[in-house]
Amino acid sequence: MYLNIFFNILYALFSAISFVALIPMLTVLFKEDKKIMIKPVYNGVLELKTYLEEYMSYFITTNNENHGSQYTLSLMIIGIISLFLLKNLFNYWAMYFITFLRNGVLKDIRNAMYKKTVELPLSFFSEKRKGDLMARISTDVLEIQHSFLSVLELIVREPLTIIFTISMMFFISSELTVFVFIFIPVSGMIISRVGKSLKKQSDKAQQEQGYFLSIIEETLGGLKVIKGFNSESFFENKFKQSTTRFFTLSNTILNRQNLSSPMSEFLGILVIGILLLYGGNLVLVEKTLSGAAFISYMGLAYGVLTPAKAISKASYGVKKGNAAAERVLEVLEEENPIKSKQNAITKDTFDSAITIENINFRYEEENVLKNFSLVIPKGKTVALVGQSGSGKSTIANLLTRFYDVNEGNIKIDGIDIKDFNLHSLRGLMGLVTQDSILFNDTIKNNLLLGKQDASDDEIIEALKIANAYEFVKELPNGIETNIGDAGGKLSGGQKQRLSIARAVLKNPPIMILDEATSALDTESEKFVQVALENMMQNRTSVVIAHRLSTIQKADVIVVMQKGEIVEQGTHDELLSKNGMYSKLVMMQSFE
Repeated sequence: MYLNIFFNILYALFSAISFVALIPMLTVLFKEDKKIMIKPVYNGVLELKTYLEEYMSYFITTNNENHGSQYTLSLMIIGIISLFLLKNLFNYWAMYFITFLRNGVLKDIRNAMYKKTVELPLSFFSEKRKGDLMARISTDVLEIQHSFLSVLELIVREPLTIIFTISMMFFISSELTVFVFIFIPVSGMIISRVGKSLKKQSDKAQQEQGYFLSIIEETLGGLKVIKGFNSESFFENKFKQSTTRFFTLSNTILNRQNLSSPMSEFLGILVIGILLLYGGNLVLVEKTLSGAAFISYMGLAYGVLTPAKAISKASYGVKKGNAAAERVLEVLEEENPIKSKQNAITKDTFDSAITIENINFRYEEENVLKNFSLVIPKGKTVALVGQSGSGKSTIANLLTRFYDVNEGNIKIDGIDIKDFNLHSLRGLMGLVTQDSILFNDTIKNNLLLGKQDASDDEIIEALKIANAYEFVKELPNGIETNIGDAGGKLSGGQKQRLSIARAVLKNPPIMILDEATSALDTESEKFVQVALENMMQNRTSVVIAHRLSTIQKADVIVVMQKGEIVEQGTHDELLSKNGMYSKLVMMQSFE
């Protein structure tokens, strides 16, 4: 940053000096020089202009006398070329150093956005479209680089170029320069009026981009359903409508942006015309200004236009980037309600029991759990059963602190889970969900999420316990086989057994199984059930079950309805009560 500013100052200074350096050359060409044979004496800053003019005349006169005018002209040209070379070198070095800053900020914002995305609670993503978030991380961050960060290139260089150039213009002729000061505020007002609506249009365009990225993301995820229901044309129309809206907004934005450059150039040339009229009068009629000085002055005046144009264009970019920056900051400044407290407790053992005390929880308005209490002793398997919407999966989300309870407490070994370090709490738990979430990578790398320093032997042992090694060893590359996007190369049962193997490899004291077999066929279910039983031995398990056949061996079965416990006991005890559990068993047996 400092080096960029340093070289920008030099660039701005040499931009102005290089035009002033034309005066001696033009003086030699037009033979306008006053003949001065005695070297002038410097009499202080107030006489600087006179001293420089006289010294220039003295230099030209003595060189013409001693070496001829051709030699003097050659010296002038070498001097001008050197000045322009330095000016362009300083420009390159200024741009060279700003590149690292621009790209570094872009990298840091992207990393911060991704970090925040991973940290935010699940509730945040139930309200946001994934495509919109992807647009913010990719497109909006890029827009910030193009607009805000490109202004860094202009923020020192262009204003300084204008300041130095106007100073030199004042130096040559203060009368002419007054016209420039009339032009700058008038043109500034006109340009700002055109750009006022740009930010609003940019905001709409970026929202629309997020919307059509969401459609793409949903289409890829649900392609089977779209094709199965012959809904291709419906989704195509939905996508076309979004891209048409984006097309209209983009045209408005770009046309407004494109207007800034020609408009500022026209306003500039208008002033140049006025300067030519007034300056021509000073040269030809009043003879208070030399022709060479006037031509250099006009060069400087036109030179002001380039940075002025760049600044006006940049102001449009800032308005456009402002909308993108607000969308990025909205995510970065989002408060994360689920995080570790200061001085949070770190614990890697589970000693006695999980205690759920009078908890209430609601996703929006209606309570999903009402005054729910349960004790899960160490080493026991507790199964939660009930109809859909009874709050079974919510218990799993609360135990892992994906969500926080509204009222009541959940404690592990008598310590409220809110007092635990979040990383430590989740380290105590293994999770197997209904949807086998696998990543487009090898079997080995998918399992290593459970334990990142595990050896191949440990991975194979985990696969054996999960009843998965039989099919893995038949694959072309064994555990090094890539399983495709979301494990698409495997069957449902195979994917679920890999999820179980991942949890086994982690080897946590508490295992949470959220309807781990509900999406499987009967044959796959038998394989997975054996894997689950292997895994749950000598371990505390919370099993959320839809199929009752899978939980008959549980130590305690808790029957839930509308967020409350209606029955609990062993399989045989609950059957003998002939209550709700008995009805559920009969219904499933009948099915």
